[in-house]
Amino acid sequence: MLDTPRSLLRRLADDPAEDDWRNLVSLYQPFITQWLGRAGVPDSDRADLSQDVLTAVVKDVPAFRHSERDGAFRKWLRTVVVNRTRGYWRKKRTTPAPLADDAILLALEDPASGVSGEWDREHDAHVTRQLLAAIENEFEPKTWAAFRRQVADGAKAAVVAAELGLSVNAALIAKSRVLRRLREESLGLIDPP
Repeated sequence: MLDTPRSLLRRLADDPAEDDWRNLVSLYQPFITQWLGRAGVPDSDRADLSQDVLTAVVKDVPAFRHSERDGAFRKWLRTVVVNRTRGYWRKKRTTPAPLADDAILLALEDPASGVSGEWDREHDAHVTRQLLAAIENEFEPKTWAAFRRQVADGAKAAVVAAELGLSVNAALIAKSRVLRRLREESLGLIDPP
């Protein structure tokens, strides 16, 4: 673990290591592939187009400057996905007629659309799940269990403490430690609660 934890996004922009790039691809490839399917990209082309999107992200993320506005990276990523998908469809088209799948790309471009809202919610949920899975091994099993029971299950700290043989304060501290680590890693990738 780094002495001064920095988010994946900040590490990629400042001084990326090979592991950081792999983490970015691992984090986003399933999410991007899913949305390419919604845009009508055939199964046979999704992996290649997903790689094309991620190549563009890897190339351009060092120049990405976070505006400090909620969802800045998420919106930037959405734009990259839309642009690369449009490029894919331009190459595939044999006639100038628009495809029905253009509707989802147009909706993704409109920040006020329900589709963009869906992208935002699914993005944050996906990234949160992936980052939690990535940091889980940094914590003792009891700490992780206390966090999960309180956050995922909504159990009260007193109940969790009794179940795990902890003090109520220890259960609350466990939850706080995991949430703090999640916030550090997700800085700039997802909006704070």
